[in-house]
Amino acid sequence: MEHIILYAIVPILVIMLLGYYSGKTGSFSGADARILNKLVLNYALPAALFVSIIKANREMLSVDVKLTIVSFTVLIACFFLVYYVFRLFYKDSIEDSAISALISGSPTIGFLGFAVLQPIFGDSASVGLVIAIVAIEVNAIGIPIGLALINAGKAKAALAAGKDAGKHPSAWMPVINAIKEPVAWAPILAVILVLCGVKWPEYLDPSFKLISGANASVAVFAAGITLSSVKISINGQAIMGSFLKLIIMPLAILVVGMLCHMDPLNLKMLVVCAALPPAFSGIIIASREQSYVATGTSSLVLSTILFMGMCPLWIWFTDMCLKWFPY
Repeated sequence: MEHIILYAIVPILVIMLLGYYSGKTGSFSGADARILNKLVLNYALPAALFVSIIKANREMLSVDVKLTIVSFTVLIACFFLVYYVFRLFYKDSIEDSAISALISGSPTIGFLGFAVLQPIFGDSASVGLVIAIVAIEVNAIGIPIGLALINAGKAKAALAAGKDAGKHPSAWMPVINAIKEPVAWAPILAVILVLCGVKWPEYLDPSFKLISGANASVAVFAAGITLSSVKISINGQAIMGSFLKLIIMPLAILVVGMLCHMDPLNLKMLVVCAALPPAFSGIIIASREQSYVATGTSSLVLSTILFMGMCPLWIWFTDMCLKWFPY
């Protein structure tokens, strides 16, 4: 756990504080953060997602059907749970609720997956399998759904404002617009290539790694700049987002996984994945859309700090549940 804190969590907080300091001292502004986020969202993150997914193979996706079904079903269900909690109980707009779901309804598997799981469970094929499956669900399914909801909310708002009076936009248009985003089509393309059995040539790795290497550091630095330009608001919504992300999501994975008699090791790794802090991609999209930025970033900071205590707690609790209710 000390290794996780020092090598995974502390660097995030340090880089975020550095971005916060640079924003407060005037070296960077909120406009600069949006430019950095554009770099991440359109180039670095799609490259990182594409490479991480295409290195999987069809056998990996079919080795443990229970792992795939439980992770896909529960994580998508939690995504929509966050969306409807903020939509119905907090009366947020469609866009804000969708961004809430992209943040608190998705784990930051692309940034912290290997950094957290490998020190705990070792550098094994099982670790790569769990991370690859969760990454496909979050990035190839969750992000397109979130972007489609955001586009649908924009279309509804424009129609209500009379900007598109007389027009009846296609119900598929938000989905089509979402898939046009590099952060959406890149992981989908990678999944298609994997299913087609395409082998990724290693000589292409350096070209992709050079740009994808900027993914995590630039995104976290930009989040710090964003924090410096908005008022941090640890309000009810930020706390609710952290509760849904750190408590409800891993608990749902644990309960459903035990009911489906998942392999105990895969279940433990999947619970830890579900307990990871919120997805940074949601913050990047929030910054680009200029929607839900303050609360979303505050929820990210709160969840990241709480994760240091929740991670070992979930590992212990999962072990106890497997001991109390063996199958």
